[in-house]
Amino acid sequence: MITAVLIGGSAPFTKLLLGGTGPLALAALVSLGSGAGALLFSLAGTRRSHMEAPPGRKEIPWLIGVTIFGGILAPVTLIQSLPGTPAATAALLLNFEAVATTLIAAAVFRESVSRRVWIALGCITASCILLTRDPAAGFGLSLPALGVLLTCLFWAVDNNMGQRLSAKDPLIIISVKGLVAGTITLIFALAAGEHLPDPATAAAAMAVGFLCYGGLTSILFLLALRGIGAARAGSLLAISPFFGVLFSLALFAELPAGAFYAALPVMAAGAWLLVSEEHAHLHRHPPVVHEHRHRHDDLHHDHPHATGDPPLSPSGEHSHLHEHGEIVHEHPHQPDIHHRHPHRR
Repeated sequence: MITAVLIGGSAPFTKLLLGGTGPLALAALVSLGSGAGALLFSLAGTRRSHMEAPPGRKEIPWLIGVTIFGGILAPVTLIQSLPGTPAATAALLLNFEAVATTLIAAAVFRESVSRRVWIALGCITASCILLTRDPAAGFGLSLPALGVLLTCLFWAVDNNMGQRLSAKDPLIIISVKGLVAGTITLIFALAAGEHLPDPATAAAAMAVGFLCYGGLTSILFLLALRGIGAARAGSLLAISPFFGVLFSLALFAELPAGAFYAALPVMAAGAWLLVSEEHAHLHRHPPVVHEHRHRHDDLHHDHPHATGDPPLSPSGEHSHLHEHGEIVHEHPHQPDIHHRHPHRR
């Protein structure tokens, strides 16, 4: 829920910073703020190293992917699109991220999606179609609104790649993603002749990046991916645009067009169907050996410990290489790192 509130502020708070700052420079500062904030959290010793598993060599391709799609392409595209889109409309359009995330999770990574969720995605898509219509534009579609939808697609790819990293230390992942993406975007910004804004605006952009784009939000979202999977995490984020609408109406004097008021209840219906979906059935866990942060009261981690295994943290968690035997049982679950099994259609 905290993640949803913070992400909801991404469009309106960024639009406040658009005046006098080039889009590439602003996107660079947003990404740098995300990475720098996560790095400071790590250096401050807010977590112990034995509680999280660091990313390894096999995670490098996924880390490159989230850096490109979530750290570079998505912020640049959104910031380029915001000047031509009312803040409240842009905030609501960002709900398409839930649709795109779930479609990719189902089509590419074979996550289970229920009939209820498909109906919800249909409602959200119909609402987005209403919001992108512009009779005065070419083909009757608003180009800036389509840019916001393209941003959602980039973030959806980022979300699904991020799930492949969700068992690893989120502070390392977000630090690398933000700092590398921000540096690359800044190089392009300077090459394009853009200049950095004044220190106060730069600091504000980096704060927005940490709070609303990455950094804190990405850390919380990666932890959600670990626990509930990309499809469900994307579904829960379906409520974030409504917080964005509230922020937009409070910050800007502009009122959305008439289509917004028709799209809003349709979007709300889709969001409610997503967040209220449940999933339980008899399922099998095959034997597996892996390393990630875990606790021992979750029905899945009752393994023995060797002498060299790290101690439990005060919250009852630690990280080490461990083995799961085969388990067949039934309980409510989500497609997390222990529940990526096939389903009958």
